[in-house]
Amino acid sequence: MKYLDEFRDPELAQKLFAELHAVTTRPWAIMEVCGGQTHSIIRNGIDQLLPEKIELIHGPGCPVCVTPLAMIDKALAIAAKPGVIFCSFGDMLRVPGSSQDLFRVKSEGGDVRIVYSPLDAIKIAKENPDREVVFFGIGFETTAPANAMAIFQAKQLNLPNFSVLVSHVLVPPAIAAIMESPDNRVQAFLAAGHVCSVMGTWQYGPLIEKYHVPIVITGFEPLDVLQGILLTVKQLEAGRAELENAYPRAVQPQGNVPAQKMLADVFTVSDRAWRGIGVIPQSGWKLSDNYRAFDAEVKFAVADICTEESKLCHSGEVLQGKIKPNQCPAFGKECTPRNPLGATMVSTEGACAAYYQYGRFIQVETLLQAEFA
Repeated sequence: MKYLDEFRDPELAQKLFAELHAVTTRPWAIMEVCGGQTHSIIRNGIDQLLPEKIELIHGPGCPVCVTPLAMIDKALAIAAKPGVIFCSFGDMLRVPGSSQDLFRVKSEGGDVRIVYSPLDAIKIAKENPDREVVFFGIGFETTAPANAMAIFQAKQLNLPNFSVLVSHVLVPPAIAAIMESPDNRVQAFLAAGHVCSVMGTWQYGPLIEKYHVPIVITGFEPLDVLQGILLTVKQLEAGRAELENAYPRAVQPQGNVPAQKMLADVFTVSDRAWRGIGVIPQSGWKLSDNYRAFDAEVKFAVADICTEESKLCHSGEVLQGKIKPNQCPAFGKECTPRNPLGATMVSTEGACAAYYQYGRFIQVETLLQAEFA
């Protein structure tokens, strides 16, 4: 626990809070991009202890949350097909589609399996040559290299019964989309450290230059987040817009070069739809031509599935930072972890899940009614 405890030291946290209160003179709106950072902020009460002038806006950096409804419905359609073994990380099984989720498909006889690595799905495909094995490949730049490696290995092993339903999205285009929104309030960003550990820092310079917005690469422990906020506020107060790396123990400027080469081989950049947000140009990956045979969307002819978001669910506005989760009329009422309307209430990185789990934003009566209804 040593290396965790030292990033949760309450005395060091008090010093960082004191410095933040000393240097903050004006209102600032800062977006933490990653849902893991959001959970750290809410779980540790960081937002409550900051100067009142600092507002933290929760960003779209939850991979489960931004997977579009149409992609969930495609996964459901594939998983329900006879002869298919559908493999996914566990946090995708309760994400609601238009009418059900993967747990429901499993309960109705679909062979849906939780795996802990895409390489587990490769093993299953080798052991079941007479069945189609599909892996649900979602996420940001963090999870993409492992998924790319699985696809690469499938080609090397000549596994025609393996395919991937790809729904990968990229952080920098999302930042650009937020900055170009007509009602944008974000003045600075805490960038996700694990994404930068893969991709490095080189993609953020053009964003800073174009939008004159500070970007501080930040980790996920309480002291990581506080240090990132402090560096960001110092830049804002001084009128600077620079890239700072507050997570040097994991992030190097060049990133993970072998991983980037694997990504460039297996994937090609494409437009991508984000759940609740819409299509962001050049904001995702699809399989490159050399690996198109492993595209489950093509293999199972589900590309044309269209859907419509729930009108009760405001997760798109939450993901864009336009509202806080507790400002959604359905939050804690029609929408709870047991009966979620959107992925932001299901995912371990979802902002709605954080607000609900740590309970500071729900009236006790509402919470009890939702749990025992």
